[in-house]
Amino acid sequence: MVLQYKERKEKSSWKDYPGKKHLEKNPEHYDFRLLTHDKKKVLVEKGSYDAVLRRMRQIEFFKNKKGERRLGIIEGILE
Repeated sequence: MVLQYKERKEKSSWKDYPGKKHLEKNPEHYDFRLLTHDKKKVLVEKGSYDAVLRRMRQIEFFKNKKGERRLGIIEGILE
């Protein structure tokens, strides 16, 4: 997943998020969005830093949870 940001001006363009320490202003002055790794699909539309990160954590949690469940099923079959 790719996190992008832009200033809350309409003419600014989306940039890849370098990290909180590298931003010139506080995160409240920016809009954020979340894209797939190949940047073809928008997972979370424009929103605040907290809202986008909350959704990213949810996606990661369910992605990993689903993988654990599959692994348990596969191990049960192999035994």
